[in-house]
Amino acid sequence: MSESVPNNNLPQKRQGLISSAFSLLGKIIALLFTSLFLSLLIEWIGIAIFWPELGAEHSRQMMRAELQWFSHDFTRSLLISEPLQQAEFLLERSYYWLFVKTGIAGWISNIKTSDNQNLSYALYYYFDAYIHATLYITMTFILRLTLLVLTMPLFGLSVLVGLVDGLVRRDIRRFGSGYESGFIYHHAKRTIGPIFITAWLLYLALPFSVHPNVILLPGALGLGLAVSITTGAFKKYL
Repeated sequence: MSESVPNNNLPQKRQGLISSAFSLLGKIIALLFTSLFLSLLIEWIGIAIFWPELGAEHSRQMMRAELQWFSHDFTRSLLISEPLQQAEFLLERSYYWLFVKTGIAGWISNIKTSDNQNLSYALYYYFDAYIHATLYITMTFILRLTLLVLTMPLFGLSVLVGLVDGLVRRDIRRFGSGYESGFIYHHAKRTIGPIFITAWLLYLALPFSVHPNVILLPGALGLGLAVSITTGAFKKYL
């Protein structure tokens, strides 16, 4: 009785341009939702264990600190003319659609003005800090995401510098007798995506406020270095 053996040499179907774009978009959305969930989870755990006396005040201070970065250090951008005004507009619209349009703000207002201490009353006053912390963390997440979008030219410039530097070193190695290592190329290539994702994920999910340059500048430098090493170690002859 003959057994069917799978043919591993069959050519695999390559994704088209549209499917690749949708796949990339799905990964970006998954990364953003993961970052937001981690931010909320860390804040809820902090309220329950680490800073119960602060409650939602901890997340409110984070949101105010993020706004200060915009007003003091990010007054100009290559993408938009007035970053602070745009950030405040995004906060207003996000608050409207996430908390006013969904009825959450009205529910809280009705509980505060009601004298009937029912189940909703008890739930609100038990989870008061968590509800307001969710609001502040979501606003902080939107501010940080806006800042990341505005700093995309930094990562693009870092990739461009790394690409040029790598191509120059590759040409020097190509026309000389430089050593060629596929091991370095493949391992450096695998670090490009994780460096970029880690910088975004770490900044978006941080449970405290820190100046964006502390995370974004090392992330951009690491990305440029990985691109430079990958390009410089690319094989000399195609």
